[in-house]
Amino acid sequence: MDLVQLLLAVVAVCLAIYYYYQSKYDFWRARGVPGPKPHMYIGNFIDVLTKKRAICTIVKDLYDEFKNEPIFGIYEGTTPVLVVNELDAIKDILIRDFSVFVDRGFHVFTEADPLSQHLFLLEPERWRPLRVKLSPIFTSGKLKEMFPLVVECAGNLERHLDKVTVDETVVECRDLAAKFTIDVIGSCVFGISAHALEDENSEFRKMGKRISTSSTKQRVREAIMQFMPSVYEVVGHFLQMKDIDQFFINLVRDTMRYRKVNNVIRPDFIHMLMELKEHPEKVDSIELTDILLTAQAFVFFVAGFETSSSTMAHTLYELAQNHEIQDKLRQEIRDVYSKNGGNLTYADVKGMSYLDKVFKETLRKYPILPMLNRRAMVNYTFRDMKITIPKGTKIWVPVYGIQHDPNIYPDPEKFDPERFNDDAAAARHPMSFLPFGDGPRNCIGARFAHYQSKVGLATILRNYKVDVCEKTTIPYEVNKLSFLMQPNGGVNLKLTRA
Repeated sequence: MDLVQLLLAVVAVCLAIYYYYQSKYDFWRARGVPGPKPHMYIGNFIDVLTKKRAICTIVKDLYDEFKNEPIFGIYEGTTPVLVVNELDAIKDILIRDFSVFVDRGFHVFTEADPLSQHLFLLEPERWRPLRVKLSPIFTSGKLKEMFPLVVECAGNLERHLDKVTVDETVVECRDLAAKFTIDVIGSCVFGISAHALEDENSEFRKMGKRISTSSTKQRVREAIMQFMPSVYEVVGHFLQMKDIDQFFINLVRDTMRYRKVNNVIRPDFIHMLMELKEHPEKVDSIELTDILLTAQAFVFFVAGFETSSSTMAHTLYELAQNHEIQDKLRQEIRDVYSKNGGNLTYADVKGMSYLDKVFKETLRKYPILPMLNRRAMVNYTFRDMKITIPKGTKIWVPVYGIQHDPNIYPDPEKFDPERFNDDAAAARHPMSFLPFGDGPRNCIGARFAHYQSKVGLATILRNYKVDVCEKTTIPYEVNKLSFLMQPNGGVNLKLTRA
């Protein structure tokens, strides 16, 4: 073959590759669905790979560009994704036609990433029976039983605050909140004292930091998982943090064994897992391996401390800049404590209406998940739009964009708890506030997250005033390396006795 023929062959191959990928990007255009122009192979996520923008920023920018469209199409690599803006259509997806969209659309890597087999990611076949059997641990009755464990951890937080605020030093509030929530999760999920507040070398805290801190290895892992799942099936086990997996596998297995031998019973999540293991006939459609059970405990550790600690930190960040709101909230907290002789009950937390508004406004402005993911189980036609998507199509609900839409929430960058007065909330579409999702596949631990976060905030604000300082980042900067919404560099505030 001479040089000309070789060049022609190379050109032909390049053209074939080009037209192959171009055909991939005809999916939405052929269906008359608008959307941004994708990049070759990467689709609309080049800034995610290069870490120029956080995923929440991308979601908001796309929403702002196409918010006058009921739907628009984007590409995750070469995979088409339909973004649904229209609130009634979102209600159809999450609730009315839930059976069509029961799948979240994530890959579960059973071999390469065994602890990914948890409720958040699981396919419908295993999700359904597990969700039914695990839901009772998060009922009001069970939360009341666990509430003294949360209050005990709050006492540890109070003593810790006495130490760290003695010289009015700056406190990194996200780290403070993470230590508290890890202690709560350690007690309420694993039945173990994590000692995260009192011991900087706590194994639980070390694991939490490892999981939540983005490293080059993790970023490579996430990129391959997202854009090349078939490749990850082969190489994923080389990218795993195996010491973390083994820590949780051993922890769950050893805790169960100890409790069984010593007849220990506690009102926590491990007890629920033990019940399932003792009575596998209750979920006879799936095999209850130690790995599968550990995966459920693992996700509650990760989600329980990570989401709640960020939300607590975001709340304190806003209160430090809005002293009128902070003072009003502190008065409500003190009034409740004074009625019960300095104690806090489950009913007290439920009854703190202003704390609830502040908490919801924090979740409105800083939703931990920037979007909700679903996948169509069958071909589906959207009502009133006459658009049909084929089975397997991925769906995004742009939570961050919706919750920052000035047509829904006027002046969305303003922190205003009054948005959640009963009449104001009732006037809005129910799908305009989705920090924990909605429908049958909403966050199973949402109620628990509410209570542990509110107890932590009440403990801090009862006796302490939070202020901005020279280390406080204003305006807010989101961590571009994280999929979840996290503050870049933490939340540094000054805490003083109120």
